Amino acid sequence: MALSRTPMARYVLLSAALASSAMATSVSCAADAPLSCHNTTAYDTCCFNYPGGDMVLTQFWDTNPATGPANSWTVHGLWPDHCDGTYDSSCDPARAYTNITQILQAGAPSTLEYMQVYWKDYQGNDESFWEHEWGKHGTCISTLSPSCYVNYQPTQEAVDFFTTAVSLFKTLPSYDWLAAAGIVPSSTTTYTLSAIQSALQSHFGHPAVIRCNSNSELNELWYHFNVQGSVQTGTFHPVDPVGSGATCPSTGVKYLPKPGGTVTTVVTSATATGTSTAPSSTATGAVLSGKGYLNVVSGGSQNGCIIGAGTWYTTGTCATFTATPSGAGFTLTSSKGKCAISNNALTCASSVTAATVFAYDGASLTYSGSSSFYATAVPTGSTQATVYTASHAVALNITWQAQ
Repeated sequence: MALSRTPMARYVLLSAALASSAMATSVSCAADAPLSCHNTTAYDTCCFNYPGGDMVLTQFWDTNPATGPANSWTVHGLWPDHCDGTYDSSCDPARAYTNITQILQAGAPSTLEYMQVYWKDYQGNDESFWEHEWGKHGTCISTLSPSCYVNYQPTQEAVDFFTTAVSLFKTLPSYDWLAAAGIVPSSTTTYTLSAIQSALQSHFGHPAVIRCNSNSELNELWYHFNVQGSVQTGTFHPVDPVGSGATCPSTGVKYLPKPGGTVTTVVTSATATGTSTAPSSTATGAVLSGKGYLNVVSGGSQNGCIIGAGTWYTTGTCATFTATPSGAGFTLTSSKGKCAISNNALTCASSVTAATVFAYDGASLTYSGSSSFYATAVPTGSTQATVYTASHAVALNITWQAQ
């Protein structure tokens, strides 16, 4: 799986995939072609991206309205910025194609199928969004110029643009990277900018640009690359960002859930990119790791938390739990011991020898595919309520708050 590889290895593999899938009529570039943003002498711009040599793969997290899968960021675009943070736009109006769907149906149907899930417009007009990204940014990539193709066929460079952007996006599973550090969407928990950056940089190898809206809500990520060779077949090298920086506050960053969003399964296979993703009707949860609290949500609002023994308490101090990855999920441990579901009830104790494996659906703890837990009544005062997986009078959900 891609996450097990070093950041650089992941993008070398990506380049191999692009080389094998790109149009056979694109020019052939020398293996020692200079790295974009690093050449001081003239070079063939069919094999050296200039002046837009800083390629930025940008991602959205839209919650109002919810856009794309609940457990994945979506593609914003692939931008050829100059190496100083500036950029050109709409470089060739004659190639501002207005039929991207038809172009991809003919040239790369699998890319189109993926885009229909992961490259979404928040207003529902995907075709217009794709046309905008191609016309504004794609036409400014020098290595995608029609002159860079032998026996050029109109629109084939747009196919390469979208195929490359999708392939690059698949190597950047931002949702999973954040979730692995206990940073998951929440209506109540906020995060620090440094924690978000640390989680992403530990996988990407360089800082990402982390952007928020005016309400301190996380909504966009920018990953910067330089390219050795052409966008069609070259090697993408992660680099530090240039130009615009973070727009999030240092603390209090909100990472809101996508209400009513669907959950997709990430299917991995031994492809050249190291990972391949496809939508599925079977939900899969994020794998939590590290220390945090288990907050209880009942009646639509947070009401207490899970304490050390695994019971629900509304007035006491929340217990610290340790989430440890295990297979496709994770186990939980408190100061009392390992946590397990026994006789349809949650318990954490030194007598538990085999911890139960849980999952996280992006908003709540899940067990056997369900995020629903129950209690016989809402506890008050010093009362503790047993948490059940079988139906009882009070329904509740359990959310994770990373420490």
